[in-house]
Amino acid sequence: MLLHVRLSGWACWCLFSGVFSVFSLQQRLTVSLNGKWRLSNSNGSLLLPAQVPGCVHSALQQQGYITDPYFRFNDVSYRWIALDNWTYTTTFTLSAELSVKQKVLLVFDGVDTVGSISLNGIAVGKTYNMFCRYDFSVKDLLKDGENVLQVGLLSPILYASEQRKAHTSYVVPPECPPDVQKGECHVNFIRKEQSSFSWDWGPSFPTMGLWKGVRLEAFDILQLIQVSSVPLYNDAFSQWRVQVELLIDAVQTARGQLTLSIPELDSEQTFQTHFNPGKTKSNFTILINTASQVKLWWPNGHGEQPFYRLTIRGFQDEFLIFSTESKVYFRTVELIQEPVVGSPGLSFYFRINGKPIFLKGSNWIPVHSFQDQVTPDVLKNLLQSAVDANMNALRVWGGGVYEQDLFYEICDELGIMVWQDFMFACAMYPTETDFIQTVREEVVQQVQRLKSHPSIIIWSGNNENEAALATDWFDIPASQRPKYIRDYVMLYVDNIKKVVQEEDPSRLFLVSSPTNGAESEQEGWVAENPYDPHYGDVHFYSYILDCWDWRTFPRTRFASEYGFQSWPSFSTLQPVSIKEDWSYGSNFTSHRQHHEDGNQQMILQAALHFHLPNATDPLKRFTDTLYITQVMQAQCVKTQTEFYRRSRSEIIEGEGHTMGALYWQLNDIWQAPSWSSIEFGGKWKMLHYFAQSFFAAVLPVAFEEDDTLFIYAISDLSRDLKLRAVVNVFSWTELDPVCTLNSSMLLVPGGSAVAVFKQPVATLLAGCGNCTRLTCLLTFQLEDDSSQQGPTNHHFLCSPKDAQGLRRPNITVFGAATGGSWADPALVGGCVLPVLSFNTKEEELAMRVASGEEHSVRQQRTSLRGSVKTSAFEEQEDMSESSTSTWRCCLISWQTSLRRAAQTDVLFI
Repeated sequence: MLLHVRLSGWACWCLFSGVFSVFSLQQRLTVSLNGKWRLSNSNGSLLLPAQVPGCVHSALQQQGYITDPYFRFNDVSYRWIALDNWTYTTTFTLSAELSVKQKVLLVFDGVDTVGSISLNGIAVGKTYNMFCRYDFSVKDLLKDGENVLQVGLLSPILYASEQRKAHTSYVVPPECPPDVQKGECHVNFIRKEQSSFSWDWGPSFPTMGLWKGVRLEAFDILQLIQVSSVPLYNDAFSQWRVQVELLIDAVQTARGQLTLSIPELDSEQTFQTHFNPGKTKSNFTILINTASQVKLWWPNGHGEQPFYRLTIRGFQDEFLIFSTESKVYFRTVELIQEPVVGSPGLSFYFRINGKPIFLKGSNWIPVHSFQDQVTPDVLKNLLQSAVDANMNALRVWGGGVYEQDLFYEICDELGIMVWQDFMFACAMYPTETDFIQTVREEVVQQVQRLKSHPSIIIWSGNNENEAALATDWFDIPASQRPKYIRDYVMLYVDNIKKVVQEEDPSRLFLVSSPTNGAESEQEGWVAENPYDPHYGDVHFYSYILDCWDWRTFPRTRFASEYGFQSWPSFSTLQPVSIKEDWSYGSNFTSHRQHHEDGNQQMILQAALHFHLPNATDPLKRFTDTLYITQVMQAQCVKTQTEFYRRSRSEIIEGEGHTMGALYWQLNDIWQAPSWSSIEFGGKWKMLHYFAQSFFAAVLPVAFEEDDTLFIYAISDLSRDLKLRAVVNVFSWTELDPVCTLNSSMLLVPGGSAVAVFKQPVATLLAGCGNCTRLTCLLTFQLEDDSSQQGPTNHHFLCSPKDAQGLRRPNITVFGAATGGSWADPALVGGCVLPVLSFNTKEEELAMRVASGEEHSVRQQRTSLRGSVKTSAFEEQEDMSESSTSTWRCCLISWQTSLRRAAQTDVLFI
């Protein structure tokens, strides 16, 4: 194979992503073994080239042995791949420069998962954890000329099954996923991506491969494996310090001087030090000059994200032997759990740089079943989409993977706070010594790699495992429950929590999510009710109750999971399906749905407020159905999110002070129904357009209680505002509002939710001509003395299916795709503004009501950025009866309205 040899200093490679450059007089050799390897199965019937980094499925597809694994039922058809054992093989030639080095390491940044490594026919070592980096000393195994490196990988399915069989003392549930997931069993017995054995939103593709880089590293004295830096603030002395950690691998004892400096802050310190043979971790602290003004890192929407350059230089006998630079961001983070006036329980909110922050965002799942296919552009597009929707936080969910460095670098740059789970989800886990040992190493490596990132604000031990124990998901007999609680505490408290606190003093560790936090700790780490809204964070799902009724939602301290399913666009499904699949009752739509009764739940929820599709053309009925599920999802999540945001400043019947809303989920892993707001491939669902508004920094929210309309002004800003509510009452048949009402100007303090309008609905309608709940609807906005603040919102006085006066719109959209971006006769500010022809005043009114003209151009620009364009606009003559009320009543973003009106899923992707 082609070797990539690099001469560098012993600080040349760092898992910490912020390293800029290295200079050294002590040379070290790095030989990349990435590139083309050979791949074979257990009986030798398949032999093919394979790219490293990569996985078996990707290699088989690239070489034409299989088609797209996501096509139709291939997730089941290709089950044989993960039931086989596979071997990666490569050859390389030893260079003279490398052969004379004192130490040579064979380094694997990521092996998926159970591997046996041999070099020139001699066993080197084994791997058991997808999330660990492995290195092996191989100097004595290398030979002149050609060297043969092999990595044999066991079937993860069979390995997990064997591990389960070996655990004879008691069952570690769950044994298998629900049948609807079409998945594999015993994933909790193997340390790999838990969702790779299937989940309720994803397929079963238990991957195998060398999913990260492979290389040789050779050096004579020592090498720097990793640099991490954690800024800490001393309130007593009003001074910053930076704790710098160096992970060193030394051949022999090395003595010298180490200088840390941050020139922009006029801060520098020098230390006399020595490094012992083998791997050692050394900590140094640089005090920041108190005369320097430190610029702080802030979450998106609250300030900038500045960084400083930390220089680390090593000297031996006054000669510079290495120099490296890394980024340092300054910010403090606190999780506040303290008594709340007027409420039992404790608060639960994050304070960044001393400021309480309402977390607005979503949950992040693996972007692809095959991690080698996750490109930088995909990551950048998804994270930028989060920011474009006014999010400031994402929770990296505990059933996937610890994301690659680039993910956290982008979050640092964009101001996205990260709630970081460890990779344990919805299961009990074994606690044998070998399992605990590999988990401890996993946690050490991941915390060391990630703790320099200011975006990470909290570590969490697992997803829903406290709740699983407390609410008896697995029907554990009462007599055996103490045993499982002991295992739970041993894994997450005695080991993971202990390791995290040793490695990172700057962040809090939560044992689970959801959890009662400090209260769970008081109850022995497994609370009686981890869903108690008076404590911690809550996950809440309800698919049968009317999602437009805010009374069904818990007024929790922090909502870290909630949501509703929808189907992706037809253009997303079309490439992985065929014509016979294009009906809501097809085998394909049933197979793709991994949540029990999910397809029926979506239709039942939509039917509460909308006419269901009834077109005679089967394809049109199918695409209308896909569409109505997105309408339902968007309106449901909007209602729930607005409820959480308006609950931030009040206590009602002992509940409230909500300070976080992270809906489930941001992204998709394949083309299927899920809770996501962004489809596989990057297209925004209707929900994501809605999120741009319901996560706005300043937002008006309306709701009814006892037939009285309330409007709240919500502000995430630091400054106070004086605002009034402006309510426009529209008839469904008229262009101009029937009447307009203004509240008095009220003070809205920064970081609060304040009621600014209150009036009985009957009184409001009585003053607006012939309006009734069935014939009229409301739009409303907030204004100060000079302009509108925040988006225009809407409030339905009846279900759209009951609205009187609706007619089918007849809209023509002109446009074309040119040069990779949409263009047409009207361009505004470099973005597309389609030419619209409204056939009736009613349609122009619907457009205004559905979106608010003031932010349409901004939304178009967001839609077009980073999208995949696949076809030009199409023209649709008519819309079905079921779609009419949907389009007319419910589409807040006008580009989504146009997409439906034009009957194309790629108008705005």
